[in-house]
Amino acid sequence: MRVIEVIIDGFKSYAVRTVISGWDESFNSITGLNGSGKSNILDAICFVLGITNMTTVRAQNLQDLIYKRGQAGVTKASVTIVFDNRDKKKSPIGFEEYATISVTRQIVLGGTSKYLINGHRAQQQTVQNLFQSVQLNINNPNFLIMQGRITKVLNMKPVEILAMIEEAAGTRMFEDRRDKALKTMAKKEMKLQEITELLRDEIEPKLEKLRTEKRAFLDFQQTQNDLERLTRVVVAHDYVRCQEKLEQSAADLEGKKQRRKDLEESAARLKSEISHLEEDVKRVRAQRDKELKKGGKAQALEDAVKKHSNELVRLATVMDLKKSSMAEEKEKKTAVEKNVSELEATLQEKTQAFEEIKARFDAAKDDLEKQSQEAESKEELLQTLQTGVASKDGQESGYQGQLQDARNRATAAVTEQEQAKMKIAHLEKRIKEEEPRAKKAKEQNAGLLKDLEGLKSQAQKLEKELGRLGFEPGQEEQLYQKQSSLQQQIRGLRQEADGLKRKVANIDFNYADPTPNFDRSKVKGLVAQLFTLDKENTQAGTALEICAGGRLYNVVVDTEVTGTQLLQGGKLRKRVTIIPLNKIAAFKASAQTIATAQRIAPGKVNLALSLVGYDHEVSAAMEYVFGNTLICADADTAKKVTFDPNVRMRSITLEGDAYDPSGTLSGGSSPNSSGVLVTLQKLNDITRQLKEAEASLHQLQLTIASEKSKLDHARKIKQELDLKSHEIKLAQEQISGNSSSSIIQEVENMKETIAQLKTDTAAAKKRHAEATADVKRIEKDMKDFDNNKDAKLVELQKSLDKLRAGLTKNSASVKALQKEVQGAQLDSEQVAGDLSAAREQLQEVEVAIKAQQQDIEGLVKQQSSLQETLDGVQAELDDERAKLHGFDDELHALEEATRSKNARIAEESLEMQKLGHQVERFHKEQQSAVQTVAHMEKEHDWIADEKENFGRTGTPYDFKGQNIGECKSTLRNLTDRFQGMKKKINPKVMNMIESVEKKEVSLKHMMKTVIRDKRKIEETIISLDDYKKKALQETWEKVNGDFGQIFNELLPGSFAKLDPPEGKTISEGLEVKVSLGKVWKQSLTELSGGQRSLIALSLIMALLQFKPAPMYILDEVDAALDLSHTQNIGRLIKTRFKGSQFIVVSLKDGMFQNANRIFRTRFSEGTSMVQALTPADLK
Repeated sequence: MRVIEVIIDGFKSYAVRTVISGWDESFNSITGLNGSGKSNILDAICFVLGITNMTTVRAQNLQDLIYKRGQAGVTKASVTIVFDNRDKKKSPIGFEEYATISVTRQIVLGGTSKYLINGHRAQQQTVQNLFQSVQLNINNPNFLIMQGRITKVLNMKPVEILAMIEEAAGTRMFEDRRDKALKTMAKKEMKLQEITELLRDEIEPKLEKLRTEKRAFLDFQQTQNDLERLTRVVVAHDYVRCQEKLEQSAADLEGKKQRRKDLEESAARLKSEISHLEEDVKRVRAQRDKELKKGGKAQALEDAVKKHSNELVRLATVMDLKKSSMAEEKEKKTAVEKNVSELEATLQEKTQAFEEIKARFDAAKDDLEKQSQEAESKEELLQTLQTGVASKDGQESGYQGQLQDARNRATAAVTEQEQAKMKIAHLEKRIKEEEPRAKKAKEQNAGLLKDLEGLKSQAQKLEKELGRLGFEPGQEEQLYQKQSSLQQQIRGLRQEADGLKRKVANIDFNYADPTPNFDRSKVKGLVAQLFTLDKENTQAGTALEICAGGRLYNVVVDTEVTGTQLLQGGKLRKRVTIIPLNKIAAFKASAQTIATAQRIAPGKVNLALSLVGYDHEVSAAMEYVFGNTLICADADTAKKVTFDPNVRMRSITLEGDAYDPSGTLSGGSSPNSSGVLVTLQKLNDITRQLKEAEASLHQLQLTIASEKSKLDHARKIKQELDLKSHEIKLAQEQISGNSSSSIIQEVENMKETIAQLKTDTAAAKKRHAEATADVKRIEKDMKDFDNNKDAKLVELQKSLDKLRAGLTKNSASVKALQKEVQGAQLDSEQVAGDLSAAREQLQEVEVAIKAQQQDIEGLVKQQSSLQETLDGVQAELDDERAKLHGFDDELHALEEATRSKNARIAEESLEMQKLGHQVERFHKEQQSAVQTVAHMEKEHDWIADEKENFGRTGTPYDFKGQNIGECKSTLRNLTDRFQGMKKKINPKVMNMIESVEKKEVSLKHMMKTVIRDKRKIEETIISLDDYKKKALQETWEKVNGDFGQIFNELLPGSFAKLDPPEGKTISEGLEVKVSLGKVWKQSLTELSGGQRSLIALSLIMALLQFKPAPMYILDEVDAALDLSHTQNIGRLIKTRFKGSQFIVVSLKDGMFQNANRIFRTRFSEGTSMVQALTPADLK
């Protein structure tokens, strides 16, 4: 493939389109004055070949390649090279059918490069692949020899000269493959060690454990089978017994029913007879009452009857009160249950809020981790570039890994674009086919569609208006419901507080400010309001009230001055006693005395002061009231401690009996104020709840007042929106009822899909551009790093520092979000705690209801007992009256007959009751047996199929051949064993052990494969080393021979060769040896500048001749040579390189006189021009 034409337009000094044609297929020379543009032709050729290093073409950027940097009206540079491609054996891959290949590269001012191959747009990589396939790699240009290359060769060390020989021999590639093989072998060794450790430390122990679990599982399955077999036998036996019981019960039941019927008829007859006897008794007594007067005993009995009747009425009243109290407790239970339900809903909301905040925190945390990974990647890159070693094993180090990742992303983006384009083309084709039908359908539905769009537009405006107002459905109802609930709660609390206040009316203490700006904090309040009584000490409330006495209602102030002000100017409505804290002389029992009392009756004695809670500032008043009295559990304890010579303190029992060491005893009845402390504690709690509820109601009413106008407006808009939504629904139903609407919808869907695909394509294109930019950036960074390592490392360090600063800032944001998560979690836990407290309150209410029920049951028993007493007194009264009256014989006979018949009725009634119980029991047993049979048949579906075999000999259900008792005992043992094993066995063990065994086999197979691969790699390394030595030896011999011959031709009578340094082999380096005449020079410094240039040029030509390229470009390589040497080089090119095309830039006649084609450049009117000549034209 050779150059036959070059077209330059706007490139460097060629302002106008310049066509350079007639290139010779072997030797072309370009000459001209300095600055005339001859080297620019070579730059133009390199430009088309795809050069990326701008310094090679003497430019800093692509803009420098445009004529006068685009300042002279030329804004585009274009170069086209036409290659002869008739030799198909040397054609680029994929271009064998073209006789000529035209390659164009264009750049526009401010833009990027554009490549054309035979007039068609092509990617840069495609162009580079084309030239690399014919050994024209511009980025590693062995075919391009500049003047500086000569100087570089002269200064090469033996190792560098060896590298040139290795490059020519191609062993550099084998060296790379050898290094890769060593790395792969190291990875294989690591993998082998990893597999061995995995088998030893994880797989084999796990297999042993799973095999043990497998044995246990098989034992469990056997137990399960035995359990099922015995369960069937026992169930079958019970089923048969239930069936037999059903049959036997039916016969007994009929006989008992008949006997009961006979007893009922006898009872009816006897009752009729007793009724007649009772009438006779009444008649006889009436006659007697007329004749006899009432006696004193009868009056007493009547009084007793009246008293017992009144007591019964009182008990009935108490029971009604208890029932009313229980009803109130049940209502309270309903309220508490409602509170529990509301708290559960609140907990769900708090939990949901916590999950949302946590999701935000997790997202922010993921972003932070990504930034951290980026910083780690930068740090890894920096460390790799600084040390040359990656900090992480198994990762591709440095820029190469980043470059490969960016290229992969670019490839994926291109693939996504191509797939989207195919889908878009398919959908556009379908739209083209269906659109006429859709257009026709739209014309038919145009009116309806227009109306529908109008309605949707109006609805959207209303929705935006609602959104601007911040309206939420049900918001107003929720506010008013909450207001109603709070008002109801406040009413209930006030009623309860008023009821409690009536019980403790004495605690009200009202006063007017005695002086202007009076500090009310100086008045602490009544003693009864200054201490608390815990629930566990509630039983001591009566004793504490007796202990405090009248002091309970004393007023506590800070000083006597404040007390005087209250008495004189406080306008007090009742007489009060004031306790000034600074003057009160409090007496508190000593710790020794209290300890002595507690030793006398352990656990039954406490100082009154220790049972109440109070603030430290009122401690003097509390000690004054409660500091010298003991509270005892019972009277015996009080006696012991009160009169003990080492104690001798006033004591009060829990029932309220007071014992004084002086010998005084008071008590025997509860005080009128009994329970005031407990009531006061309840009042304080309810007052606190009332204040909180009133504050919440006030805030809610302010919110409702401020939101009322907005809510009214929003309600009106919502009604209009609902109307529009209904109209839209009707219009949509009318349109969807039309058959043509599906075509319209299908076309719209396809258009939407195309729009989405285009969006995806744009996104993929953007990702491709980003990836391509990353590739270029990384390549530029690699280049910059090669050119200026230190500056690039400083730049990377600054970038890493900036990224770390951002990481610190984002870390603070994540911590803030973490605090929000913790706060939400605390809120959720708080609500959970409230819910737990509400549930405990619910349990307390249920306990109270149960206690009320027990009290009611006790009252019922008292009523029953009192009724029996009343009946007895009534009977006695009747007897007394009978004694006072006559007619004893007749009454006795009548009563005897009545008692006899009543006794018989009682006997028969008892028998009938027994029969009823028996019948009822039979019914229950029969029903239970029926239910048992039905339950068995439902629970064990196998009974229906197997019940014919129950009890039959020779079947698994042969009850005679088996001991059912032993079966049941064994069944219980098996059940216990089964339940115990069920908790311990692993039901997935069969699948797990199979998976682990497969993994073990796989790992062992993998180990064999790794060992085999490692052996193959070692063999490959040995073979590569042998091949390298052989190829290097052959190349050296060939290049060394050509080197000597070429140097002899350039400088007759001289000879040059490449030899290893003394004591070394060719694989350790090569150095140049030169002989002028018969004298071998010890160093190249002994040669003249021209001779050294000939040496370097000879070596380069020998290397070029080893692997000839289709084209060579030489730029003034004869600059340091005299005319005769230049002529020799010209002849050498002409004779030795007949298979390649040479393009040589030279100013010397000796060079271009040997050329077959000469191109002379000149500079005229600011632009370069080219004239094609032949050697004959020069003559």
